[in-house]
Parts: sequence; C-alpha cells; structure tokens
Amino acid sequence: MPIKIYSFWRSIASFRVRMALNLKGIKPDEIIDIDLLKGKQREDSFRAVNPQMLIPALIEDGGPVLFQSMAIMEYLEETHPQPPLLPRDPIGRARVRGICQIFVSDSHPMSVPRVRNYLTGELKLDNDTMLKWVRHWQNEALRAAETHLSRDKATGKYCHGDTVTLADVCLAGQVVGSGFFDVDVKAYPTVSRIYEASMQIDAIARSHPLKQPGAPASVTH
Repeated sequence: MPIKIYSFWRSIASFRVRMALNLKGIKPDEIIDIDLLKGKQREDSFRAVNPQMLIPALIEDGGPVLFQSMAIMEYLEETHPQPPLLPRDPIGRARVRGICQIFVSDSHPMSVPRVRNYLTGELKLDNDTMLKWVRHWQNEALRAAETHLSRDKATGKYCHGDTVTLADVCLAGQVVGSGFFDVDVKAYPTVSRIYEASMQIDAIARSHPLKQPGAPASVTH
C-alpha cells in the first residue's frame, strides 16, 4: 500500500519515524519536504494536512492523516509487525514506552522551533538564555534516562535487552537533537553506549538528519 510522508531533514520527530520505517523495511512512495526553517509548515496547503502545523505526518493507502511520531510508530508496529519494535510482554512494552516518553514528551517539546521562537519573540529572551533553557531540559531527560538504563537489569546491548526497540529509536533522536544544541552526551555513558550500538545498524545510521537530501554538512543552533 502506498505511503506518503511529510518530513524535513532537521526534524527529530521525522527522524524517529524515518528510523522506524527503515527498520521495518518500508520505503515511502512519496516524501514531501516541509521546510521548517522557511516556515512551510504554516502554509495553507500543509495546515490542511495537519492543523497543528507539525511534522511528520503520514498517509497510507489514501487513508486519514496520521500525526505525532509516537502514534505513527505504534501504527507501523501494529500494521507492519515484522520486525517487532516492542517487546512481547506487557511489562517490557510499558518499560520501552516509558523510556520513549522521557524523550518524546518531556524533552523534545522544549526544543522545537515554535517553542524557541516563542521564547525569543514573545518573551524577549536573548538567544543565550533561550539556549540555556533548551539545554536544561535536554540534560534533564538524558540524566533520567541514564539513571533508568544504568540501573535496570532489563537494559542490554540496547535500551531493552539485545534487540532494537522504539526506545532505541527515541534515544537516538534525543542524542542527535542534543548534539544540535552542543549538549555533552558523553556525560551519560550508558546512553552514549546504546546510541553508538544503535548507529551501527544501517537502517538507523542512514536515517540520520545530516544524511537526508537538503541537509548541510553540520548544524548550528
């Protein structure tokens, strides 16, 4: 069934969905670039797709628009179950989802363009103060994840055992996103170890934002 995805190279949420698609061997039939830096998400054509003006958005087989990266990834898990990206047991699934939410719900929303623009535009914070805000929440999430992962027996080569799950997808997104803001991820050795192991997987490595069409060689804030 044909899949259309609205994406952008720098979007960490799009990065997460791209990893999930690649891990499941799904190649989108159409990728529509929504340049967040040029404000394309605010154009009427995309607002008709997602009124929240956020990416990614995914449409499969002409069906309804799916939005929010976690919802999209869980949809892919349910409709394209192989290879699985969630454990079979309820406790394991809850643990993986919990790790995901540390990154997806608690940290990532604090660093997205609309929040940064509000801090500098509406609240008149200078750029250095805004970046201090972003780095604070990035470190909070990394610190929490490091504590969970370093102490839990369920942690293996990856976040949950020795098989890649959605937790590793979200961790990779967090680490790359933190790097965009010069956060020292090496301060979190378990997170760093799992990230390095994950990036040895081709499906994850080739999903990296800087390997996408239109991406620069490096990123500044």
